[in-house]
Formats: sequence, structure tokens, C-alpha cells
Amino acid sequence: MTRRGWLLFAALGLIWGVPYLFIRIAVAELDPVVVAFARTTIGALLLLPLAIRAKALRPLVTHWKALLVYTVVEIVGPWVLLGHAETSLNSSTTGLLIATVPIVTAVLVTTLGQDRLTPRRVLGLLVGFCGVALLVGLDFRPSDGVAVLEVLAVVIGYAIGPIVITRFLAGLPSIGVVTGSLIVATVVYAPFALPRWPGAPSTGVIVAVLVLAVLCTATAFLVMFALIAEAGPARMSLITYVNPVVAVSLGALVLHEPITIGLAVGFPLILVGSVLGTWRNRRPTAVAEGAASAAAQAPSDAR
Repeated sequence: MTRRGWLLFAALGLIWGVPYLFIRIAVAELDPVVVAFARTTIGALLLLPLAIRAKALRPLVTHWKALLVYTVVEIVGPWVLLGHAETSLNSSTTGLLIATVPIVTAVLVTTLGQDRLTPRRVLGLLVGFCGVALLVGLDFRPSDGVAVLEVLAVVIGYAIGPIVITRFLAGLPSIGVVTGSLIVATVVYAPFALPRWPGAPSTGVIVAVLVLAVLCTATAFLVMFALIAEAGPARMSLITYVNPVVAVSLGALVLHEPITIGLAVGFPLILVGSVLGTWRNRRPTAVAEGAASAAAQAPSDAR
């Protein structure tokens, strides 16, 4: 890649690795639905002028059903579930569990007949799932069960999102899909968030919410589009393997979260499993190529 491409790659890897840290900080005082509502509202307001200028919202009208489904599985459900899960789970652990999205995506794409499993990919799936099993078995207490299930539900939602993009929203302006999704999510969250709106959160929590909205949502999408234009969707998708490194490092350095045995053992297994499990076939079908491209371009990693 060019120097500009590497700079964009590094920036996006950092941006997509920090949400778990700031979600953990924000939900210490705010209800998770309030955090999600503030994030989508501010993000939508920042991106709306750009979407209007690009005339990217009008094409969404005839695809409103698919946009609604995408918004539910990619934003509405996941962002609230993530916030609730992080009221009990460490941010580093949450970020590492989210790193299994490529593995689940590979399983779903194969199940739908859009790609095939090779021995290498089967090995990757097995290694990745072993990493998750070790992480959960060694680090989590029975009382964490609900939170773990919430994160796994988020993983499934993040894996379904790109498939919806591929099948029903391909060809639409990305900035329009992102902005439209944030607007829909804001409307859905509003009746639940406004009654829970806090009186006066601390400065640290306010900063955390602003970082989530401005940096991890609006800025992340703009950097993502620039990186796709500069280096292509395939290289951009490699960000998936950088995010958990940032999440684990920030959790340990900023929040002093422990590097546990489960984290130390599960971390490399999940990353290796993700790489092998999403390894492309030498001659992918046109449908599989489309799924891979949409998965890379979809805003499913701006968490």
C-alpha cells in the first residue's frame, strides 16, 4: 500500500479497537441504551450533511425493509447488548470475543452456499472455536453467562449484517446506508433512552460518549471509505485482525484489566483461527467475492 494507505490503515485499526474501552467507561454511569442513543444521534448529525451533499439518502427509500433489518442486526441490537455486557465483562475480553465475527461469517456464508470450506478453513474454524472455549472456560464465572451470551448475540448480528448488505443493499452509496442506519437506530432508541436520560454524568463519561460518537462512529466511517478507495476492500478487511490487539492493550494499560490465562491462551488461537477460517479460495465464485467485498465495506466493525 501507499504511505497514505498505511496511515489510514493504522488510524482505522486504532479507532476500531478503542470502542470497548469507552463503552466500559460510559456504562459505569449511564444506561446502555442511553449510551447507544447518544452515539447514534451525534453520529447521524455529523454524517447527515455529507450524505445530503452526496445525494445518498434518496436511493434508500426503495430498500427500506432491508435497511431496517440491517440496522437491527448491526446497530440497534448489538450496541445495547455490548453496553449491557460490559457492565460485568472487561473491555479487553469483550473485544476479543468480537474478533470471532469473521469465523461466524465464514460459517454463515458457507451455510448459504456462497462459499465452500477447504481443509485449511475447517482447521481455522476449529482453532478459533477452541480459543473461544478456552477463553470462556478459563476466565468466566457462571454469573457472567448472560453477558457472554449477549456478546455472542452481537457477534452473530455483526456476521449477518454484511450478508444483508450483499444481498439487498449492494450498489447503494455507503455513506447513505451508514447515515440512514444511524437515523433509524436513533428513532428506535429514543422512546427507551429519553426516560432514562441522566441528570449530570461525570466529565469522564461525557468524554467517553463523545469519543464513541465522533471518533468511533462518524470519523471511523469516513476513514473506512478513504481506506477502501485507497487500498481496496480486501486490504481494509485485514483491520479485523488488528482491532482485538488494540482492545486488549488498552484494557490492560488504561483500565488495568488483568491479562488472564484464558486471554493469553485464547487470544492467539482466536486470531489464528480467524485468519485461517476466512482464507479465500484460489478461485472464489462471483457470489463469494461479492460477499467478501461487502463484508469489508459494511460498517460492521465500527463498534
